[in-house]
Amino acid sequence: MKPLRLVFAGTPDFAVPSLQALIDAGHDLVAVYAQPDRPAGRGRKLHQSPVKSLALSHGIPVHQPLSLKRDPGALAELRALAPDLMVVAAYGLILPVPVLEAPRLGCVNVHASLLPRWRGAAPIQRAVLAGDSVSGVCIMRMEAGLDTGPVYLCREVPLEPAETGGSLHDKLAVLGAQALIEALPGIVDGSRVPEPQDAALATYANKLEKAEARIDWGQPALAIERQVRAFDPWPVAQTSLKGESLRIWSAQAGEGGGVGVLPGEVVSAEKTGILVATGDGLLRITRLQPPGKRAMDAADFINARRLDGSRFV
Repeated sequence: MKPLRLVFAGTPDFAVPSLQALIDAGHDLVAVYAQPDRPAGRGRKLHQSPVKSLALSHGIPVHQPLSLKRDPGALAELRALAPDLMVVAAYGLILPVPVLEAPRLGCVNVHASLLPRWRGAAPIQRAVLAGDSVSGVCIMRMEAGLDTGPVYLCREVPLEPAETGGSLHDKLAVLGAQALIEALPGIVDGSRVPEPQDAALATYANKLEKAEARIDWGQPALAIERQVRAFDPWPVAQTSLKGESLRIWSAQAGEGGGVGVLPGEVVSAEKTGILVATGDGLLRITRLQPPGKRAMDAADFINARRLDGSRFV
């Protein structure tokens, strides 16, 4: 396949392998679009996104409009680049129809789910939270709807028993890049015909909110375990013990319970973990983080604390 004149739109770590794959394949990256730099860290200094950093390291021009929907200048700028195709991966901004129609071959998206399941902003974490046995990536032709476009190619990956939002993210980022390179030749020559999604099977992956991280100990142990795994590394499952806020980084669901034991009550505290009653079954907390300290194993946490009769809330 002849090198394409491409525009790439992406911002976070997930998009980096796809951009790198296009660079390695020898395509002509005429521009990269990324969200504006954001303040981060204690000093709240502006930080470049991972995609911007990669693009600049390869000498690729970077554009960072606040909006492609309300900025006529940004649309004119994109059209002037005259790209064959625009590749989008976790860009984070809405692309209006004029933008979708600007490239000669339109826009394709690297989406981190098996569409039509988990359309939307947080497909990776929602898959873990729901207990899905399989996830994957789809290369989709973009249209006006939210992840509704027809699909060129999907690739699957099984979820491991201890899968976290972070581990699945890393797998799908690499798989997405591979699927993109596989799909491109057929997209360009028209031999790979996209298949329409079945809208009746669609589910939506709403954006993650910090409030979702609060553990409800009345939920079953398995549901809480999935919450802990899905929200690692962000926003991280949260609970409180004796007025102290704690982040829960690792936990495993188990059978059993106890007569007269309230949800959240500590059943036992051992080196192997803190066993806590839930609405159904027991949850063994194995790694947690007190305020102002690093995450630690349960054995280290209980060394300086007596948890007899304590209750997580």
